[in-house]
Amino acid sequence: MKLTKIAGIFLIGIATISTFSYCTSDAKNGKGKTASTDSTKVEEENLRAPVDTAKYNALIKKLANGDTTGKWPVKNQPYPLDGAILPFKRIVVYYGNLHSKKMGALGEYAPKEMWSRLNAEVKKWQKVDPSTPVQVGLHYIAAVASGTPGKDGKYINRMGNKQIDSVLKIAKMHPNTIVFLDLQVALSTIKAELPHIEKYLEMPNVHLGIDPEFSMKDGSLPGKKIGTYDAADINYVTGYLADIVKKHNLTPKVFVLHRFTKKMVTNSQNIKLRPEVQIVMHMDGWGEPDLKLGTYRHFIYGEPVQFTGFKLFYKNDIKKAPNRMMTPEELMKLKPLPSYIQYQ
Repeated sequence: MKLTKIAGIFLIGIATISTFSYCTSDAKNGKGKTASTDSTKVEEENLRAPVDTAKYNALIKKLANGDTTGKWPVKNQPYPLDGAILPFKRIVVYYGNLHSKKMGALGEYAPKEMWSRLNAEVKKWQKVDPSTPVQVGLHYIAAVASGTPGKDGKYINRMGNKQIDSVLKIAKMHPNTIVFLDLQVALSTIKAELPHIEKYLEMPNVHLGIDPEFSMKDGSLPGKKIGTYDAADINYVTGYLADIVKKHNLTPKVFVLHRFTKKMVTNSQNIKLRPEVQIVMHMDGWGEPDLKLGTYRHFIYGEPVQFTGFKLFYKNDIKKAPNRMMTPEELMKLKPLPSYIQYQ
């Protein structure tokens, strides 16, 4: 296949720190001030609905959207623990970092305007698929691959607790919002970085994203080439999350894994599914609709894991003809249907 490549440059550091991001495809064709930890626990218990296995089976079949190849729905996947979000809802999020207006809508706009814009997107999804409730979320880059080495030489800029707390506060502006913390590990490792956010992952409304693009296993600087994770790395993460879920008696964690090339995720057939974790393989590439559809077809549809996601870029998706973003109506034609929608 002819290699089609889109290169985009965007700010990924704080202040003037920059690097490069490449998207490549092989396939162009409680109430008020009295809110407390106790009230959070009560709310969590109220949301811990037992999993209706018959409904679960019907919904994952619906997500397959008529696929007849046998790839979807994924066979032999375990039923999740009670209170699972997927496949009962569709997650719709804004992505970004509070230190940069160029990394996504979360950070580009002041909180009230951000919420106005995100709520408008949610209404579109409610209209196009009224049978699937929308779970609103914020997806925050909690560790940013950096253009400078930093004190530890790992080219990673970890957001402080105050910044993460600010995102949690913004999330509280909209009832029942979930938060994803995303890690770009650069020259560090996922094993080394997870403990930095463990106290947040112990919260019932906080979930996880990891970005292979910035996992530089060969020592290359982030942005110079596309990084990678293997199934062994992913299984370590799901095991880590499962331990947290069991220890703190939580509902399942949603685990988003970004992907837009084959080598970003190796040995995907060996990824282990667990009742405590729901894996979303997320199509993270940007460009014109045909390119995005090709990327989804080859690297998401073609290598089934569990659930799928699709990213829409307000700026990068409109750079080339037909100079427009894809619509919810178009995404509802995908096989499988995406369970997670991210706007940047």
